[in-house]
Amino acid sequence: LGCNIARHLMMWGVNHITLVDRGMVSYSNPVRQTLFELSDCTAEGPDRIKSIAAARAIKRILPTCNANGVELTIRMPGHAVDKAAEADAVRDIESLDRLIQSHDVVFLLTDSRESRWLPTLICAAHDKPVINSALGFDTYLVMRHGLRSAPKESRVGCYFCNDVVAPMDSLTARTLDQQCTVTRPGVSAMASALSVELLAALCNHEKFFECPAYVESEAASDAATTVIGIVPHQVRGSVSDYSQMTLHGVAYDKCTACSDKVVELYQQRGAAFVIECLNNPKHVETITGLAAEREALAAKYADWDDDDFSSSADDDA
Repeated sequence: LGCNIARHLMMWGVNHITLVDRGMVSYSNPVRQTLFELSDCTAEGPDRIKSIAAARAIKRILPTCNANGVELTIRMPGHAVDKAAEADAVRDIESLDRLIQSHDVVFLLTDSRESRWLPTLICAAHDKPVINSALGFDTYLVMRHGLRSAPKESRVGCYFCNDVVAPMDSLTARTLDQQCTVTRPGVSAMASALSVELLAALCNHEKFFECPAYVESEAASDAATTVIGIVPHQVRGSVSDYSQMTLHGVAYDKCTACSDKVVELYQQRGAAFVIECLNNPKHVETITGLAAEREALAAKYADWDDDDFSSSADDDA
């Protein structure tokens, strides 16, 4: 995703791009990721780091572009940090925070659900615009996160606002197709193009990322239209049936990544709070009230009587 999005950003005239990754260019990358070539696979030392190799390619394509690659580990809930590694984790968290603060827009393109949590939290804490793009087996999602400064009645949700559980380790003991999508490579190009076009639409709206979501059935959606078209909250598509739809969702007051409570704790305690959440993801559910709400719903449904679901035919029998 990052390679294609960088190319599309250059098409729109973006001249300052920072890429963040900790991986190395492998032999499977050049055919799928358009900023790499075979020589990157055989490079030694820092030159083989994905973010650095991609930035180098951008400068070859457009020498005037201020492109930088940063090698950085994004810390994830469910991937515990022991005491010996705590200093490194703090350094990674604080480095990511500084990077996000120093940029205008963040494209969130990581490979797993839990790896999106920390960038989402930091962006919410600093009210930074986010375009989030994610791939499934044969599907894609492109969405924008709502700004905390936006009016509550029109603030759209983030990637985690529909979740009823905190993000946890989704990588251990998973097969390749469950961890990272390489099965239908075309969805990467589709999602990348839509991500940048969504940013372009937002840049053409007077309210930028505070723009309300376009909803086709509502007359008020004229407020979410620009000179280049509509401004949706989410675009979801599938290549299994070649369908695409625009959806919208509101910000959730118990969201594990962007709700007031979790953001305030990050603003107050910084990396120390994050490490608590990395080591115990359920801690986030408790402090946001998500766990209590889930338990209340479970208790409510547990009180139902099986007779409530009996049909008249069953009664006659």
